[in-house]
Amino acid sequence: MVTSALLPNSRTESDGSVVLRVLSYNIRSMRDDTDALARIITACAPDLVLVQEAPRFFRWRKKLARLAAASGQVVLTGGATAAGPAVLCSLRATVERTEDVLLPLTPGLHRRGFATAVVRFGGARLGVLSCHLSLDGAERYEQGVMLLDRLAGLGVEHAVAGGDLNDRPDGRTFRLLASRLQDCRTVAPWGGEHTWTRSEPPKRIDAVFATKGIEVLGCGVPLDQPGVTRADLAAATDHLPVLAAVRIPAA
Repeated sequence: MVTSALLPNSRTESDGSVVLRVLSYNIRSMRDDTDALARIITACAPDLVLVQEAPRFFRWRKKLARLAAASGQVVLTGGATAAGPAVLCSLRATVERTEDVLLPLTPGLHRRGFATAVVRFGGARLGVLSCHLSLDGAERYEQGVMLLDRLAGLGVEHAVAGGDLNDRPDGRTFRLLASRLQDCRTVAPWGGEHTWTRSEPPKRIDAVFATKGIEVLGCGVPLDQPGVTRADLAAATDHLPVLAAVRIPAA
């Protein structure tokens, strides 16, 4: 667990394991202050950004690419092709493969999807999944089951998944995921807890999960991360981001 105010920086350890920073962020289709959004992402210095509500309509690829460039990232996968989730990554990543998955559509509800990839950072190989689960409880649970199946199907020993779950830690779907994966915030709490503060009471509905075998070094809302200001957090989007530091064993 992190005992200082700062998360560990990305690095390769002497044993070949790799420390990575993973940021999960619902960006509300970039309808708010995109400069503030880029400043937050940049200040968090992530190796991976698990995006929800990426732009999906007119010139969506250019908008997402512009955000990536402004925050020192490149677009790895996702966007409209995954119904909103996307993954950005730093230039440290070597990409093995990507796949965008559209989930079954329930009539009257929004289309949902997963943005997935397998990447390497140095000697570490990692599966990645970004998600935005349903507002409907029954559909959300089914999507949670599909998320676990999709992670298992990536064919890698270690993986991280994150996103807007639309569920709290005591909810059925959140508990399902936490029973099979490490809820990084619970394992190593750091920073702030609540990711949705636009209504009372505030809630933790966004999370980063890691498979067993990954060491979680710290996870939470980066309220005290240098370069992240309360003003930018309020202006960038309606959710607060989740930043996790994890150590991935060498492959």
